[in-house]
Amino acid sequence: MEFCDECGSMMKAEEELWVCGSCGSKKPKDPDASYVVTEDQEVSEIIESGDGENSPLPTTDAFCPECGNDRARWYMQQIRAADESETRFFICTECSHKWREDDN
Repeated sequence: MEFCDECGSMMKAEEELWVCGSCGSKKPKDPDASYVVTEDQEVSEIIESGDGENSPLPTTDAFCPECGNDRARWYMQQIRAADESETRFFICTECSHKWREDDN
């Protein structure tokens, strides 16, 4: 794993370079080092076991923008930089509509 000297973000491997996805700076890879390159991790939905009433997710008061229901299941996931807060995801208990809430 390489981090950008300019902004501190994690860099991505491209050919013979490390490229920062945030500021665009580049630096060459060390030709003597060995690297393990994996597929990009996709932002994924939480894996739920059970459905409806049997869901292990907690519920809270939240207004569904789709149907107007006032209860939703929720979970948090880190999808941005590690120094930023998590994103809250909600799933309506009535219509199963999914939406997210960021601290912007």
